[in-house]
Amino acid sequence: MIKRYDVIVIGAGPAGLFSALSIKNKNILLLEKNSAPGKKLLISGAGQCNFTNNCSIDEFLKKYGNKGSFLKPALYNFTNKDSIEFFKQFGVDYNIREDNKVFPKSYKAIDILNVLLDKCIENKVEIKYKSIINDIEFDKDNESFNIKTPDILYICKYLIIATGGKSYPQTGSTGDGYIFAKKLGHSIVTLVPALTPVKVEDYKFEELSGISLKNVTITQWKNNKKINNFNGDILFTHKNISGPVIINNSRYIEVGDVLKLNFTDFNNIEDFKKYFEDKIVSSGKLRIKTIIKDLNIPKRLIDIILKLSNVDQDKTCSELNKNGRKKLMEYLSSFPLKVRALGNFNIAMVTKGGVSTKEINSKSMESKIIKNLYFAGEVIDIDGDTGGFNIQAAFSMGKLAGDNINSKLISFDCYK
Repeated sequence: MIKRYDVIVIGAGPAGLFSALSIKNKNILLLEKNSAPGKKLLISGAGQCNFTNNCSIDEFLKKYGNKGSFLKPALYNFTNKDSIEFFKQFGVDYNIREDNKVFPKSYKAIDILNVLLDKCIENKVEIKYKSIINDIEFDKDNESFNIKTPDILYICKYLIIATGGKSYPQTGSTGDGYIFAKKLGHSIVTLVPALTPVKVEDYKFEELSGISLKNVTITQWKNNKKINNFNGDILFTHKNISGPVIINNSRYIEVGDVLKLNFTDFNNIEDFKKYFEDKIVSSGKLRIKTIIKDLNIPKRLIDIILKLSNVDQDKTCSELNKNGRKKLMEYLSSFPLKVRALGNFNIAMVTKGGVSTKEINSKSMESKIIKNLYFAGEVIDIDGDTGGFNIQAAFSMGKLAGDNINSKLISFDCYK
């Protein structure tokens, strides 16, 4: 059986759904291999769906590493403010937290998904679930795409690939889009898990599981050379380090790197060492743990650092020998953790890598290799920080692809 459409969108996630609802007055098919749409969207933010961020658009563009310039046309075409107003217009009010994360007022991801689906239905988008695609070919003679499934050959003039990445494969994100893109002549940048916890060798902080520290400075070292500097909130779990500062920067961290954690409020390590030395000398009769308490570090963390430094917390400052003092200063301001592994795709929030941005027109999301082929969302080599930036990017890229098709789409007799 052969079926023809003006536009086919592959993938019923945020990018695919937004693409489909944005294309006007044409026959559109959305193919989804799962039995239901938006599976990954539904688990975002533990089901609460932090769907965008309320920071300025200029700040937004800084949240995607070196890909902000590529995303600029999409994000200016459909901004974070536009997302907020879009969902509000269709009945989903919102809450903006102090950290600028934006959630539906109900804190239910299903409310966001329902709006996307309702708008697709209003736009007369045909959605076909459990659609397994065996192959995609570009017919040069007819300038059309042939999409082969076990039962039906679909033919379309415009194709949007919005299949997501490889993260959370249990939601159906198993990298199908990369296979399709490669078959159509596109390059795939190496795929690695991103926005993921980091596992370190000889982890010492099991007892701190659940404790979060604010504004911790972390320096990244490779081959004994400092290569990066991060600042933000860190979370200790029973087996690894996590939290925004780790998750957001995991895409720059590699196995074998050393992360040095500064638990003090001093930005300059040498300033801290001078302060600590002077404090020890001038506080001879005070107990060591009393001096460290002034650094505003959680007691349980202090206990671990003292233990690892082999320092008796009840000793006075005058009893602290040179080696103990040196080790304490190091652990308080530069605690070293060697990276053993990064979380895999099963727990990574997004995929780093994907269809090369060099082969996609950032002003339209159209392929530079094949006319009328579009990409949107995580299938592209783009990944942003946590905080609603990845979902917003998916909305914006999907909207831009749809708008571009609107600007040039002509229905041909054979597709009516």
